[in-house]
Amino acid sequence: MSLEIRRSSASVWGSSSGMRTLPAVSKYIDTTTCIGCKACEVACQEWNDLPVVETKQVGTYQTLPTLQAGYWNLIRFNERDVDGGIAWLMRKDQCMHCEEPGCLAACPAPGAIVQYANGIVDVNADRCIGCGYCETGCPFDVPRFHKTTGKMAKCTLCVDRVEVGLEPACIKACPTGCLHFGTKEDMVALGMGRVAQLKANGFAQAALYDPKGVGGTGVVTVLAHGDHPEWYDLPADPHVPILVRLWKSVLRPLGAAAIFGAVIGAFAHFTKYGRKEAEGTDDDDTNLPTV
Repeated sequence: MSLEIRRSSASVWGSSSGMRTLPAVSKYIDTTTCIGCKACEVACQEWNDLPVVETKQVGTYQTLPTLQAGYWNLIRFNERDVDGGIAWLMRKDQCMHCEEPGCLAACPAPGAIVQYANGIVDVNADRCIGCGYCETGCPFDVPRFHKTTGKMAKCTLCVDRVEVGLEPACIKACPTGCLHFGTKEDMVALGMGRVAQLKANGFAQAALYDPKGVGGTGVVTVLAHGDHPEWYDLPADPHVPILVRLWKSVLRPLGAAAIFGAVIGAFAHFTKYGRKEAEGTDDDDTNLPTV
């Protein structure tokens, strides 16, 4: 069974039949119990059959400085001075699968980026034109251009596993239980429970990162220092760029209305005045040269 599409780039309608509904799914990440073992990174590479990527030493235990087209899941290591001591804040960097995905809004290729009925946002490589607009529309700086394929790439939340009832490969590999997968409702409840525990243990600013600026995300993250999401390389108030919203919500409908108006006007003119004959082209045209 293939998942129905709720929303599709550069299209007005998805493919949802409305005959069945699916609950939104979500990944839960508890940054306070992540030990930085990178088992999730390995599982992602293996399951998605991604190529070997050369690591880069930048003075930390982080595998790479940032995500790459062939590396969709990266554990970020951040050292911070907190209350006179050093806090090592690790965070799993990947696609956040936004409820209102900026990548999908910015994409001009019909069907190149889709949002399935369960909320997962995916790139359809067959229709991707590699323009990179999705990268500019993403407030989390996730999609990457693959130089070999000429396509954009990012985490798929293992949609091929999820649609047959399995959890994403990274969840399966996590040895500490800091990753969970389920319905969005259940993962938010799990996260709020963990936040309450942290607050009871002295982390007064603990919070669940599920930003409303993008309608919430399909990846919810527990932060011990929720008042400083930037310490984890997360934007404090992510939202779809205003130019993308302007193009999608205003300019594109206006353009469609202008085209529709032009067609109606041309049809009305033809109905009222009929076909216009070009001057000097009658059968008895006297301007033709004589032989």
